[in-house]
Amino acid sequence: MAKNTSDIGYKLLCPALRDETAKRTGHDLDLDCPYMHKAIAAAVAANNMDHRPHSHHGHGHAGHGHVPASFDAAFAIGTGLNLALVLAQLGFGYLSNSLALISDGVHNFTDVLGLLLAWGASCVGRWQPSPSRTYGFRRASILAALGNAALLLVATGAIVIEAARRFAAAPPVESNTVLWVASIGIVLNVGTALLFKRGRKHDLNIASVVTHMVGDAALSLGVVITALLIGRTGWRWLDPLMSIAIALAIFWISWRLIRDAMNMALDAVPRGVDPSAVQSYLSSLPGVSEVHDLHIWAMSTTETALTVHLVRADGRTDDAFLMETAHDLDHRFGIHHSTIQIETGERECRLAPTNVV
Repeated sequence: MAKNTSDIGYKLLCPALRDETAKRTGHDLDLDCPYMHKAIAAAVAANNMDHRPHSHHGHGHAGHGHVPASFDAAFAIGTGLNLALVLAQLGFGYLSNSLALISDGVHNFTDVLGLLLAWGASCVGRWQPSPSRTYGFRRASILAALGNAALLLVATGAIVIEAARRFAAAPPVESNTVLWVASIGIVLNVGTALLFKRGRKHDLNIASVVTHMVGDAALSLGVVITALLIGRTGWRWLDPLMSIAIALAIFWISWRLIRDAMNMALDAVPRGVDPSAVQSYLSSLPGVSEVHDLHIWAMSTTETALTVHLVRADGRTDDAFLMETAHDLDHRFGIHHSTIQIETGERECRLAPTNVV
């Protein structure tokens, strides 16, 4: 009952939905009626909404409405499976003289470390804020993404160096052993990717895990193809050639991850958020004559924050306006934590120029 009542209260608070609600009920709704004010306030309080704003001296704050799902079980299973795969790939790769299999094992070992980094960041990111860390440890996930990208680059360099050495003198390769171990790798990597599938669209860490696992499955497929070709043709140079191809694929994946993680670490606007569209939306709000000091950045790999100054001649900071704005910023742009400062424009704000931070 509380949820339904608060949903009605929220609709009454949103002017954009007022007419729709009136049509459905068949009655005109007078929001200026003091009895209506009390009913709305009671309805909203009953729901304890995550996105309700708090007004403090002209500032409206929208709360954190999206808590990342826990992937602890998926991390544990994925780490165990990939660690077993690494040991198999390195061991059988050494016994069969397959650099392609060894390089795939080295890459999978970086995935094990990456899984542990992402898992640790996921746990640390859930720690509660404190007076000295007012945002908590949410940025741990960004640091983990940077660490993952760095590990991939190191693995890429090692593979290329060893491949160049083996081009000069390629040893014989036991193709049957390589074939079976790489085939198992395909199954395990695809299975691990499926464990994280539901979170890949909302978290760069989870997306990187899925990308790595799917990429590893494709790379293991390349190893299988190499083993089949060597078994038929005896061309040993295919092994270091495939290793270089694997290294290039790893580098391509790493570059995208490192770019996104660096942008997040440097407070760039997160990928997928159009700052011009956000500016246009805020400029179109009722009574807003100017928008300045707009900042959009990533609090973590799952949460986006915004601060902005809005000039309204009447200087009104009613909760309905702040709540509806926070709601729209969340649902239209994925901005979960917004801080809105209302100004009258009587005095020029020192932060109004675009070159001032």
